[in-house]
Amino acid sequence: MRAVSFLGLNQKELVEKDKPQLQKSTDAIVKLLKTTICGTDLHILAGHTPEVPNGLTLGHEGIGIIEEVGTGVSNFKVGDKVLISCVTSCGKCHYCKKGLFSHCEDGGWILGHLIDGTQAEYVRIPHADNSLYHAPKGIQDDALVMLSDILPTGLEIGVLPGKVEPGSTVAIIGAGPIGMSALLTAQFYSPGKIIMVDLDDNRLKMSKGFGATHTVNSKNPDEAIERILEITDGIGVDVAMEAVGFPQTFDLCQRIISPGGRIANIGVHGKSVEFHLDKLWIKNITVSTGLVSTYTTPMLLKTVGTGKIKPEELVTHHYRFDDILEAYKTFENASKENALKVIIDFE
Repeated sequence: MRAVSFLGLNQKELVEKDKPQLQKSTDAIVKLLKTTICGTDLHILAGHTPEVPNGLTLGHEGIGIIEEVGTGVSNFKVGDKVLISCVTSCGKCHYCKKGLFSHCEDGGWILGHLIDGTQAEYVRIPHADNSLYHAPKGIQDDALVMLSDILPTGLEIGVLPGKVEPGSTVAIIGAGPIGMSALLTAQFYSPGKIIMVDLDDNRLKMSKGFGATHTVNSKNPDEAIERILEITDGIGVDVAMEAVGFPQTFDLCQRIISPGGRIANIGVHGKSVEFHLDKLWIKNITVSTGLVSTYTTPMLLKTVGTGKIKPEELVTHHYRFDDILEAYKTFENASKENALKVIIDFE
């Protein structure tokens, strides 16, 4: 089969690899229909996750058809169309029993990280019964791919720990796919204002179409903070979500949070940030971090099925799998290409 292989710092290649085989009775082999590229893949290529071994197949999102199942798989059969979760969970360990599937003792975020992932024609899914979902009829394929990772991430790591509530003021720093997912899911809770902050005017314009009430360009951070304080009558925001993963964007969150507010860090950070505890200790704020556990995926599947949100609208580009390296170039130059989420089609 063909697969996108990580070959070291800023290096990847479409290569021929052996088709995966069942290793345990709880495994399934899935033939991919669609996958995508995540900002986390770019962090891997940039060296921010040094534990990723050379030669690993990238990718942790996608949908496909079950080609083979182990004897211990009971929820799925050959021919089933499935959504692949970015998180693998055994459902039995200490962390799984706490709902922290991302820290599963025999799983977690391993696809495209510690084991071969979904940017390939076939993928092996460990603990298939807990790591796959039946693809409901009536939901577009592009929408389903958004449910592998970014939509539950925006909800579970941004919106829920940020305690977005009716009337609250929310700032989302970063209008990329994760930030947009947080924007979509924040609206479940009827906030009064949602301020999208980014360097890219095109993405800010797009965010208005997805429900942002205000947009702020952060090319000049001091001016951006002044504008946010103006929007909030000098109070600051109740919830600040960091959806980029840079020290500068985390710092912006610290400077706009109001007393009693919540900073929800969603971004993948490859460098340390400066935490201004000398200024924040007195403000009664809460800071949360995390890796998505995808426990909200069943609810999101139902919500998308009703048409309440349309995550397929986050997709701006389609590529054939043959052209996935071109898709990477588009995604890496998202601002220039007006790209948000790219879909890779295997058919």
